[in-house]
Amino acid sequence: LVPAAGLVERLRRSKDESERRSIAEAARLADEVYEWTIHRGLASRTEREVALAAEQRMRELGAEGPAFPVIVAAGPNSALPHAEASEREIGPGEMVVIDMGAIVDGYCSDCTRTFATGEPGAEARDVYELVLGAQRAALAEVRARVSARQVDTAARDVIAEAGHGEEFGHGVGHGVGIEVHEAPRLAQRSEEDLVEGDVVTIEPGVYVPEQYGVRIEDLVVVEPDGARNLSGVPKELRIVG
Repeated sequence: LVPAAGLVERLRRSKDESERRSIAEAARLADEVYEWTIHRGLASRTEREVALAAEQRMRELGAEGPAFPVIVAAGPNSALPHAEASEREIGPGEMVVIDMGAIVDGYCSDCTRTFATGEPGAEARDVYELVLGAQRAALAEVRARVSARQVDTAARDVIAEAGHGEEFGHGVGHGVGIEVHEAPRLAQRSEEDLVEGDVVTIEPGVYVPEQYGVRIEDLVVVEPDGARNLSGVPKELRIVG
């Protein structure tokens, strides 16, 4: 007998063309739900109301369901990286983090965007642009044979240099497939290299305690010379009523 831990997970890492098509469709469907959600507005609705409506819309569009309970976190709740949608009403001028994904053909997607329900102020805008810059830096590093730690470092260095290093407390990404969290893990403790066919998230964030948080997440396919982005929701800061 020999240890076999992780054997199946390793075989699942590199997605074939059929798997990539299913994940891409799940991502496209989630993009559509984002636009539908924003069109309906956010302010004066509860986080839970927005989340449940998004989950129902996914099913109406043909998803098997959400890849995980939709996260809607506004104002001080958005400063919690692993927030859950609550009965708190979304107020004006707040940052709102929405994290959602769909399941299509048994495969998951995952995407996060941060919106504002009015002018959030100069500081919050600066943090938003910081996170967006960090995400772009990490995306530029994604390609086969690059270490997962290197991708994490690219985003982490940008955030740390701006003085917000302690407010980015999670890894920059993870694999997505049949499960929404699977190998590889993109973090400082990772010892893996990316391989062609990996489907991973790139999701840096800054979380200012008890005030607001910003996270921007794309789902990408690792290719020999770069990344193919499956997330189509615009990334500039959008003001949503």
